Amino acid sequence: MKQRNKIEGEKGEILACQYLKKNNYKILQTNYKNKIGEIDIIAEKNGKICFVEVKERNSNRFGLPCEAVNRQKQIKILKVAQLYLIKNKIFEREISFSVLEILDGKINLIENAFEL
Repeated sequence: MKQRNKIEGEKGEILACQYLKKNNYKILQTNYKNKIGEIDIIAEKNGKICFVEVKERNSNRFGLPCEAVNRQKQIKILKVAQLYLIKNKIFEREISFSVLEILDGKINLIENAFEL
């Protein structure tokens, strides 16, 4: 089951990257990991660094995919992003945090879903 979820997650991230590219995002990194955690996609658009969390579900039976990015998850993503920015010496750049949800094959990008 765990392997199946991983494969499904990878498919979702591939779809997400394709969608972002079609919408003028440049993909900088996928599955960025550090000692704190992971960010699914780091992209850039119009000079802004965008940290994107990808959530996919086949139905909304358990709620919308974006609802899985609760405040605790947001705080973890923020900390991972801060460390990424420091390690890559990225200062004084505009940043944003987005959630890209895939629900039954339909993509919805929620830009600026949360902030620092």
